Amino acid sequence: MIVLILPDFQAEDRLLARARAGDNAAISQIYDDYFPPVYQYIRLRAGDAGLAEDLAAEVFVRLVQALRGGNPPRRSLRGWLFQVARNLIYDHRGQADRLPQATLDDWIPAAAEYEPETQVMRAYTVDRLRQALVALPADQQEVIILRFGQMLSLQETADIMGKSVSAVKALQFRAVQALRSLLEPTT
Repeated sequence: MIVLILPDFQAEDRLLARARAGDNAAISQIYDDYFPPVYQYIRLRAGDAGLAEDLAAEVFVRLVQALRGGNPPRRSLRGWLFQVARNLIYDHRGQADRLPQATLDDWIPAAAEYEPETQVMRAYTVDRLRQALVALPADQQEVIILRFGQMLSLQETADIMGKSVSAVKALQFRAVQALRSLLEPTT
């Protein structure tokens, strides 16, 4: 199951300020709050749970190193963490990889309803969504995951992907349009 952290920018800024000041409790809280979504993002891209754990742990090692080395994140803690995670994935796997099908099962949860008809329709819809996501180019998959899966802002997504906000908007628009086309019922 994907873990979503909805942004609370003021709380995040206060937590980051405490961590920059050397507060070990703040660093522990950052780890507790952000490890699950960072891990899930990496696992979705890497497809291997063990590798995802190792890379997610490395993200937080780098955070501690940045905090202690005098070069901590300045603006968005979440954006910084996901940028480091993305760079680690690219260092390990390369940029052009598409989502592994197996990890989509974790990102798109199964139906919670108990009626068999509802479960069948939901399973059909989820299966179609998985197929559509896998059909998208890697950059469109990533923008969908970051914007809608991790609820990152346009600016955070742009920073992570190394693109301008307008480029992310265009990429997101194309991804949503492509998903819409792929998911439209055939007549």
